[in-house]
Amino acid sequence: MIVVGAGPTGLTAALALRHHGLPVTLIEAEPADRARPGSRALFVHGQTLHRLGAIDPSLARRIAEYGLVWRTRRTLHGGRQVFQRSYPPPPPGTLPPFVSLRQVDTERFLLDACADAGVDIRWGTPVTGVDPGRDGVTVHTADGRRFDAPYVVAADGARSAVRRAVGIGLHGPRARGFHVVVDLADDPDDPLPPARTLHYEHPGIGRRTVMQVPFAGGCQIDLQCRVDDVPEDFATADAARDWLPAVVPAAYRDRVLWVARYQFQQVVADRMVDATGRVLLAGEAAHLFPPFGARGMNSGIADAAAAADALAAAPADVAGAVARYAEQRQRAARHNRDAARDALRHLRPGPAMRLRQRCSAALAPHVPALGRWLETAPYGPRSGPSPESRY
Repeated sequence: MIVVGAGPTGLTAALALRHHGLPVTLIEAEPADRARPGSRALFVHGQTLHRLGAIDPSLARRIAEYGLVWRTRRTLHGGRQVFQRSYPPPPPGTLPPFVSLRQVDTERFLLDACADAGVDIRWGTPVTGVDPGRDGVTVHTADGRRFDAPYVVAADGARSAVRRAVGIGLHGPRARGFHVVVDLADDPDDPLPPARTLHYEHPGIGRRTVMQVPFAGGCQIDLQCRVDDVPEDFATADAARDWLPAVVPAAYRDRVLWVARYQFQQVVADRMVDATGRVLLAGEAAHLFPPFGARGMNSGIADAAAAADALAAAPADVAGAVARYAEQRQRAARHNRDAARDALRHLRPGPAMRLRQRCSAALAPHVPALGRWLETAPYGPRSGPSPESRY
């Protein structure tokens, strides 16, 4: 088997194929010493930990032990708290309900597990062409080599060379405007509380919404900008240092690790498998979602595990298993796209939604359910109509 792309999705797919006893070559365009800046996807759902644990129990334990489990969630509106809840620690010896760590650390653990499992990784090998046929697939690379395999899992990201080569498109809305993500390193002299904080209409940043999410070794700040905001005013390191003191102690101005600007996308591939049934799309090669709800990497890992399960079916059953993969993961992707759409209605509210949010915030001290609604609404529904549609 061939897997293209050595991000979390591709690494999981390769590891899962080895778990099933199948040989696999993992092809990655970037070199082995590639730089992977920023926290990016930092939230690993408990369901994802269990998926990884089913492939390699020690991998799930290592990720859980390294990552941070913050136990308090807070929601504020206009400077006033409308919701707070704290949770007990997970029972000893169990996987936590989630864990928070930088994507580069998740990838590090996955790479170690792939090495232990004997995955053959070809670094610095961009894919230039893909020829699927009735009996298998040939992958061509920039160095003139060709790789032949019965199936290919395309996990090569949003600009997937494999997806383009087999003629599958991505469709869906791309929201106007942008949001800014800033990574901060922990300050040992003034550590931030290990709590996830969502602040609607923050009074210190022109009533924009901001989220603060801790991870192992630091904290991510996510600022929702307005459609007419100028990126240079918010999305550079210097600009971030100007607005950060409204959110965190001023000393954190000097602890900026990374600043990035993103647009919300809610796009899904026209189909998850090519016309021959030999190329399976997974992760961002198949769908792009906003970060709220942590559906990006988590859904990619779910795709990867499901793709490996399909390819590990008995030879006479693989074609049917691949068709079921395509149907189930397409349904999951559409569910996640719709959940992202619902989340955006809360993060980029129109006049009616903004009025509803303000009324809910005013009444939350008397009607706690309204505070819970403000807390949960920006993440969209947590699960789909079936187990296969979750993440």
